[in-house]
Amino acid sequence: MYTLYKINSDELNENFIAAIKAQFPHQTIEISISEIAQVEQDETAYLLGNPANKARLLAAIAQVEKNQLIDVDIEKL
Repeated sequence: MYTLYKINSDELNENFIAAIKAQFPHQTIEISISEIAQVEQDETAYLLGNPANKARLLAAIAQVEKNQLIDVDIEKL
């Protein structure tokens, strides 16, 4: 299993460690830490920065909110 956490170091606490231990009980795990550039942190702003992408994402969100299936044509991606 692979899990990626993005978290501010100020938010690290005992609860975070407990959650990791609960998710991977009795297993040997590897923890890798790297600093993320501030620009890369706001993925939402990046994704919404392109008008066509923004329209597609907002339409998909509206469909989910209406409990509609999202139909994607793989060939058009």
